[in-house]
Amino acid sequence: MSHRLVVAAVTITATAELVTAAAAAATAVPAFNVITLEHIEGIAAGVEQACAAAILQISENTVAFHGGRVAPLLAACAQIAAQSSAPLAIHLDHLQDMALVREVITTGVALGASSLMIDAAHLPYADNVHRTRAVAGDAHAAGLWVEAELGEIGGKGGAHASGARTDPDEAAAFVAATGVDALAVAVGSTHAMTTRAAQLDHDLIGRLAGSVSVPLVLHGSSGVSDEQLRRAAQRGVRKINIGTALNVAFTAGVREALGDNADPRPYLAAGRDAITATVAQLCRAVGAAAVGEVGAR
Repeated sequence: MSHRLVVAAVTITATAELVTAAAAAATAVPAFNVITLEHIEGIAAGVEQACAAAILQISENTVAFHGGRVAPLLAACAQIAAQSSAPLAIHLDHLQDMALVREVITTGVALGASSLMIDAAHLPYADNVHRTRAVAGDAHAAGLWVEAELGEIGGKGGAHASGARTDPDEAAAFVAATGVDALAVAVGSTHAMTTRAAQLDHDLIGRLAGSVSVPLVLHGSSGVSDEQLRRAAQRGVRKINIGTALNVAFTAGVREALGDNADPRPYLAAGRDAITATVAQLCRAVGAAAVGEVGAR
């Protein structure tokens, strides 16, 4: 089965291909959150510098920031991914709004997306299973790879309680019941951390990897050190989500260059360059699959 997407006569790598390549290399593919065009450009440049592969992620929160419109940012990701020398896939992350889920399933592939995450972890377990299974069935029919979450990764308030852990037996049952392609698990990371002090439960990662038949995903990875990220990949994490670290870098770059500038281009360029440097460093730290391991562009 081919994992390449042809969108408006251009070829874009699919998430499934990158995760499969990472699993074959016993490493992880980094997935970087996109907010602005500068994020997309900076991420692409950083991945290219590292001679790596990565995933461009658009979250539901980012769609809301852009007035609820997903198509423009998806189109920008697709164009930059298609023109990049690095393999870049496009993923929709942390989708809870079912209207947005339906829109992504209906139009996402045509716009360049190859995967989505249905986030029903805030629901009781049975409801999480029911909603995830339904979305996975519809998304698979549309050609989308599906990630889900079990364990309520911390840092978002409400149901995302800090200190939650995913139970391996429950994870195995969840994957079997829903038919998802990847599982985001709670193993000690927390969303929105601005320091890298999180301590992962590497023994739990190993037990989870041994209990489920699909790749594991680590969310909240901005708060995890390089060494811990490498160990997580060694124990079985195959997709590593990173967002806050890029925003910290971008904001610092803008702040330093802002001055009395009335022209936004110099300080936006500084923010973009800071993202590029951060992405390149993180790709190298994770040991992301090299371009040649994914396939020639």
